[in-house]
Amino acid sequence: MTTANNGVNASGVSQVPLLDISRGNTPLKEEFMAAFESVLDSGRFLFGPDVFQLEETCAAASHAKFGIGCASGSDALLLSLMALDIGPGDEVLVPSFTFFATASCVWRLGAKPVFVDIEPTSFNIDPTRLQEQITPNTKAIIPVHLFGQCADMTEINKIAQMHDIPVIEDAAQAVLAEHNGQRAGSMGLAGCISFYPTKNLGGMGDGGMLVTNDEGFADKLKLLRGHGMEPRYYHQVVGINSRLDTLQAAALNVKMKHMAQWTEMRRQNALRYTELFNQCGLDLVLKLPTESDTSYHVWNQYTIRVPRGGRDSLRKHLADLKVGSEIYYPVPLHQQQCFAALKEDLAPLPETEKAAEEVLALPIFPELTADEQHHVVSSIAMFYGIEANFESKPRRKSA
Repeated sequence: MTTANNGVNASGVSQVPLLDISRGNTPLKEEFMAAFESVLDSGRFLFGPDVFQLEETCAAASHAKFGIGCASGSDALLLSLMALDIGPGDEVLVPSFTFFATASCVWRLGAKPVFVDIEPTSFNIDPTRLQEQITPNTKAIIPVHLFGQCADMTEINKIAQMHDIPVIEDAAQAVLAEHNGQRAGSMGLAGCISFYPTKNLGGMGDGGMLVTNDEGFADKLKLLRGHGMEPRYYHQVVGINSRLDTLQAAALNVKMKHMAQWTEMRRQNALRYTELFNQCGLDLVLKLPTESDTSYHVWNQYTIRVPRGGRDSLRKHLADLKVGSEIYYPVPLHQQQCFAALKEDLAPLPETEKAAEEVLALPIFPELTADEQHHVVSSIAMFYGIEANFESKPRRKSA
């Protein structure tokens, strides 16, 4: 394996960040400032008109009837389980290969997260493993549309309907993603969206959204997010304080106008990566991410798999060349110390554990340039002692 002398390629690129939020935000600065000024003048910092507009827009974008803003994607998950009256003695099926919030919402309510293995190609929960984990105590299933590609909701819903188990979609990374033409968030009882700045629809701080087609469930979510209060100072149930503030909603309303374009830019970047990897033969060394025939992938992450224990060395090599990368996720949830009490009942999770040892996410943000992608792939080729030749025609036509 070789190392670089100076890290500068022929195009003059010397570094590539994992994410450059300012490239997307800076061109919209005047729109943001006008939106913020409008909120400032109104004085309606909570439940202002921008919040209701965003709820409607996100619901429509998700092919759902109702949107309910909240303080974070984590709260969206928590609120959905609270609305299902999940509590002690209940079990919720979740993947272990996901962000912490997918399971912590279960634990916080005194219920038990039951970890299910993933499919090796999509990184999403494996429907064939769901059936064997269902018990009389199973009260919900939370599939995660990881990295921007929907889980196999057709099979998941079939299993859930057989047992009359509600499905809550963790769509935190998957705004506008589709499975068989259906949008993320519209295929279960509710969908949970995160507006954390690194997401494909990122705000300027924390924020979240629930979308659903069930009016009764929407009403319950609205009640729970505001301390269970309706009317003012009369509390029907014990809820939480989880409101999406108007300033965040104002910024997100500006960004929503560009989501389709940004999504297409991500998809083109994914296609280009795959072509470049193929051209220099790295597809024979690495396992590249794919888009299933039933999916519309929004590529919140472009995650390669680095076999034979070389992932950490490759990541250090990229860091030395100032190429950003990240490991989503290095420690599966079932191996986290806080869930040690669950180990006795744990089913084998071989694909989850293998993925955690191999995955590496590369820069994929919409404004990433072709020259920067050439630099990323050239840097990886350098690690394997491969001469990157991008002159030949690509062997594949899709990402």
